[in-house]
Amino acid sequence: RDRDFVLAAVAANGKALKLVDESFKHDRDVVLAAVSQNGDALQYADEILKRDRDVVLVAVETWGDALRLGADDSFKRDRDVVLAAVAQNGSAFQYADRRLKRDRDVVSAVVAQDGGALQFADESCKRD
Repeated sequence: RDRDFVLAAVAANGKALKLVDESFKHDRDVVLAAVSQNGDALQYADEILKRDRDVVLVAVETWGDALRLGADDSFKRDRDVVLAAVAQNGSAFQYADRRLKRDRDVVSAVVAQDGGALQFADESCKRD
């Protein structure tokens, strides 16, 4: 239950968040250290922190699939979060809200990052 030890552990291996005492999964600094090292650690964070935009942004910047595993569903509609996720992993676009998949500006930005992500765009954007 030593906070400094836990911070060092999750900074070295973000997925160690899975193994720590529940009280640390509520600690924003501990969770930020974990997702900074590995965005996949978001799935082990407290639900409140999965709705924290700053925490989610850090997570998707290190692991785009955190958009699917861990992040609150509301972030699938958040343009900046989706673009950050796609910048890390183009296939994360498949988890974006359908409105973003129809948004030509978003699709253009996504395809500029990863041309293969076009497969996840709305059909109306594929015709252009």
